[in-house]
Parts: sequence; structure tokens; C-alpha cells
Amino acid sequence: MTIHYRTADIDGLSIFYREAGDPADPVILLLHGFPASSFQYRDLIPLLAARFHVIAPDYPGFGHSAAPSNTEFAYTFEHLTDVVERFTEQLGLDRYALYLQDFGGPVGFRLAVRHPERVSFLVVQNANAYEEGLPDDFWKVPRQVWADPSPEHRAVLADAAMSDEALAWNYTHGTDPSRVSPDSWVLQRALLDRPGNREAMLDLLVDYRTNPDRYPEWHEYFRTHRPPTLVVWGRNDEIFPESGAYPYARDLPDVDLNILDAGHFALEDHTAEIAAHIERFAAGLASR
Repeated sequence: MTIHYRTADIDGLSIFYREAGDPADPVILLLHGFPASSFQYRDLIPLLAARFHVIAPDYPGFGHSAAPSNTEFAYTFEHLTDVVERFTEQLGLDRYALYLQDFGGPVGFRLAVRHPERVSFLVVQNANAYEEGLPDDFWKVPRQVWADPSPEHRAVLADAAMSDEALAWNYTHGTDPSRVSPDSWVLQRALLDRPGNREAMLDLLVDYRTNPDRYPEWHEYFRTHRPPTLVVWGRNDEIFPESGAYPYARDLPDVDLNILDAGHFALEDHTAEIAAHIERFAAGLASR
């Protein structure tokens, strides 16, 4: 199995992506979280490539994609979705499964609402779509910034989300730290230190306030289109806790719900288990 590292020109932006598997196989599109990149899927891609055509892009401002300043590019979830939508169309992807984690949720759910006919199934891994998944204790600082995005509040949020300690905590909380490689947050530190990248990421953290307003639309998509959905959720996540996993069953009665003894970035120490769930789930869909 070979992983290819490619770029696509989308509206003048160089969008980096990882690709593996046979293009004749069903596509699974892996959408990453904050402040990560397609690097978070480095161990999952080889495990899925025997069954799927696997594609994992980096959003603008993340990973190895172009990172224009926030004066040149509007860092909003709507705009990220525009780029991912055009990326899929340029690559000729007219049918795909979506793996959604963290920021991948609001990007992927927007994409699914725009093109429900293109979605074969969803894999939801600590990607929130319900108010129950936004606990007041963790989300107190972001909510303050949503209400008043002053420079002072933005500075507090930047430290809470992007300090060295915060980057490492994203990966190690709720896990055995000895099983988690520090490569992820060291790479992210380097990328966040690019000129202007911190402000771009802050814009997205502030724009996250637009997502809860979209929840009813996403719920209606679930109820109307009934996408087959696999939930694999790290129960020890303090950002999007276990309480955010169960409400999917309200709108998707046939959801395949699995709670893992993992944290926010569950792939760091549960890759094989998650890959096995995806393989089982996809095989069950194929046998219908």
C-alpha cells in the first residue's frame, strides 16, 4: 500500500491531501479537527486503504495547505466548507463516506446538507452536533469570546487553546500519555508559529459560535436522509464529552454507537479499534 502526498489548486490555494487505495473502491473522505491536519490520520489511512479510496485533505491554514492571512482569506466554517466542496468536485468525488472529528463535524455536516445524495455513510468521532456536547465548564471561555470577541477576550482564548500546554493536553487528556506520540503537537506548534496563523485559528474559534445555530438544520438532515452512521466516541474527552454522543440516536434511530476508553484524539491510541469498527460497519452496509 502506497500513500501519495498531493496538492490541488482550489481557487488559487494549494490544498494538500493524502491519498491511498484503489480509485475504483468506495471513497472515504477524512476531515480533520483543530488544531490538527490530515497528519492525524497517518495511522488510519493504511488500515482503510484495502477497502476504500482514502482521501484526507488539509483545510486552508492547516497542515501543508496554503495558509493565507485572515486579511486574504475569511476563516469561517462556511468558507472552509466551500473549499472542501470544490476540492471534492475537482477530484471528481461524487459519492463518499465522511469521517468527521472535531472541526471536521461542522465542515462535514455543512457539506452533507449541501449534497445529501453524495454521502454514503458517516463516521462521527468526537464531532459534536448537539447542545448536550458543549459543556458549560469547558466552553465558558469560548462562549465569552462569542459574546464579545474583543482583543482581550481573544488573547485569553488563544492562550487557552494554543499554548504549548494546551496543544499537548488536547492529545494526552483521558489517555495513557505513554501511548501518544508528541509528534502531533510539536508539528502543530511549528505550524501555528507561522506568521498570521494564530489569528486565523482564532477567527475559526470565534466563528464556532455559528455552529450551534446550524444544529437544527443538521438534525433535519439526519431525520430526512437517514445517512447510515457509525459513532466511535472517546468517553474521556473533556472538549466534546460522552454526553454529546448519545443524542445522535434521537435523530438516527439506527445509529451504530460505540463508546471508547479514549480521549479527544481517539486515533492516537485506538486506531486499530476504530478501523475495525469502520470495516465491520462498511461490510454490513455492503451486505444489505
